[in-house]
Amino acid sequence: QVQLVQSGGGLVQAGGSLRLSCAASGRTYSTYCVGWFRQAPGKARELVAATTWIPWSGESTHYADSVKGRFTISRDNAKNTVYLQMNSLKPEDTAVYYCADKNSLVIQTSPDLYDYWGQGTQVTVSV
Repeated sequence: QVQLVQSGGGLVQAGGSLRLSCAASGRTYSTYCVGWFRQAPGKARELVAATTWIPWSGESTHYADSVKGRFTISRDNAKNTVYLQMNSLKPEDTAVYYCADKNSLVIQTSPDLYDYWGQGTQVTVSV
C-alpha cells in the first residue's frame, strides 16, 4: 500500500510562488508515474503535471498547457519525493492540489488511472 503525504500550499498573492511536496512510502515498484492534479470548486479534477521514472532510461515529464513555463515538476528519488514548483501564480490556479501515484512506464493523464492519492492541499491565489 503506497502512502502519499503532501505538504506545502497556502495563500499567496498573484505573481507569487509556492512549492508543493509529495512524499511516498510503501512503494514496491521501481517504475512509476506521479501526477499533480487540481480541483477547483464545481470543476473536474485536472492534470497539472506528471512525471515518470524508469530506472534504465530516466525521467519524462508532462504539463498542462495552462501551466507550461510557470510550473515545474521535479523529484528527489533518494527521498521518494516529488515536488511541484509553482511560479507566477494566477487567481485561476486556486484549487485543491493532489498528488497521485501509479505503477506505470508512461505518463498517465486521466485521474481515473491512478491508484494512490495524497490528502490534498489548498492553494489560494489572491488578486
